[in-house]
Amino acid sequence: METQEAFARFFAIIRRLRAPGGCPWDIDQTPLSLRSGFIEETFEAVDAITADDGDHVREELGDVLLNVVIIAYMYEQQGDWTVAAMLEEVAEKLIRRHPHVFSQSQGRAFLRENTASPGAVLAQWDDIKTGLEHRGGESVLDQVPAGFPPLLRAWKMQKKAAKQNFDWRRAEDVYRKVQEEIAEVREAAAKRDSLTGPAGNGGPAPFTTGAGDAQNAAQLHLEEEVGDTFFALVNWSRHLGVDPTVALGRANGKFARRFRLVEKAAARRGMTDFTLEELDRFWEQAKQEEAG
Repeated sequence: METQEAFARFFAIIRRLRAPGGCPWDIDQTPLSLRSGFIEETFEAVDAITADDGDHVREELGDVLLNVVIIAYMYEQQGDWTVAAMLEEVAEKLIRRHPHVFSQSQGRAFLRENTASPGAVLAQWDDIKTGLEHRGGESVLDQVPAGFPPLLRAWKMQKKAAKQNFDWRRAEDVYRKVQEEIAEVREAAAKRDSLTGPAGNGGPAPFTTGAGDAQNAAQLHLEEEVGDTFFALVNWSRHLGVDPTVALGRANGKFARRFRLVEKAAARRGMTDFTLEELDRFWEQAKQEEAG
């Protein structure tokens, strides 16, 4: 089946699901109600791509496309714009931002002499966004949505700042900054503990009615220093060429796999209470099983 024919069939199915007499669940949904599912499907697609599982990637990208098209069709039903208008708009954007490929592109006024490298093409892309489409703002950081998850927003803001030459020169410099921030976290934690004792010692939790002003202030300072450390780690990962969101997603998945193996190992022994040493031994066994 050709791509155009396949998409027409796919879109016809979506329209049928949303039509009177269609699926009650699909009819009941709105763009707002589908937000969480859309995010989940996107991350599942990223996981499949990371695992390099072609069949799974095909399935998950299909789920992402389903969310994109059904949400777009909801706006068409509301009379805001049509799915065709959305597709035409993104097609025109691609032509406009690739003047080195399309001779009819409106972006040719911003065509650079040398677009042989990906970096030069990206710089030209940004020139067209700001110079032709007026996508700038008072700050380049205005282009980063405030609603992004914090880890992703940190990475995007750092990339925007780097394009303005506000950046560390070497990854080694950022590594030293990470070490500096970790030291400041330890110092802030020691100060907090000097006032309240270590976290979880049975005293009043920060910001509760039983907590004092000094405790709350120390906790806020510790929170700030931990945030600075995360920000520095994101910066370091960027300099190493690693997307921190993808990297953390992989780490989460690895932890989940290994911890499930720990739980199974414990269950086989009929144990319900464990020492840290016993659990750590199960953990090492799980690592060996994965390495396999």
